[in-house]
Amino acid sequence: MTNILIADDNQQIASVLEEYLKKEGYIPYRAKDGVEALEMFHQLSPDAILLDVMMPKLDGFAVCREIRKISTVPIIMVTARGEDFERIMGLDTGADDYIVKPFSPGELMARLRAVLRRMDRGQTVSGQSVALGNLRVDLDTYTARIDGREVALTRKELELLFTMASHRDKVFSRENLLESIWGYEYFGDSRTVDSHIKRLRSKLDAYGPRGWEIKTIWGVGYKLEGREDEE
Repeated sequence: MTNILIADDNQQIASVLEEYLKKEGYIPYRAKDGVEALEMFHQLSPDAILLDVMMPKLDGFAVCREIRKISTVPIIMVTARGEDFERIMGLDTGADDYIVKPFSPGELMARLRAVLRRMDRGQTVSGQSVALGNLRVDLDTYTARIDGREVALTRKELELLFTMASHRDKVFSRENLLESIWGYEYFGDSRTVDSHIKRLRSKLDAYGPRGWEIKTIWGVGYKLEGREDEE
């Protein structure tokens, strides 16, 4: 069975979500604040998390950052505030999707199904790895290494890097990446890609000069440019 953690201090909303999850065949668990959410995450290892932003003790951004240090579990952030900077901040901390209250529970369930399907597809990939210069990305183990040193990436960041490294010098539009990484039913927009690319670049830059890089093709999208390792 699929376990879903609901982290929301609004008990009315949490109760509605719990009922919808049960109807979908999921097993829901509820946390009323950020600290309890982290405790339950460690205890349950849920398959996905519906994470409210404004919670007592520890907000959703802080919870997401802590979880992303050790897990790529799908996270959908739920908030009553829809400002762009908060949405971007949520994605920058590693959330897979973002929905603003008031929302349709049916739409939220559709988003949840989409991220879970994407997780399933990632887990069934076999024998996929790519090398480019001093970079190696492996989808069997969901790891990325530069000069043998593992790079701490979220699932979406790693999938973006793998997709571009697998097609060296190919230009991907933002729409291409949304479809291939988030799936056809993803409800986001191109800023989601920009946010993840920005975060991915920041992490890769910590490893110093490389013979490859992610380049922005203005008005189009992105490509990974560099030399391929010779076997």
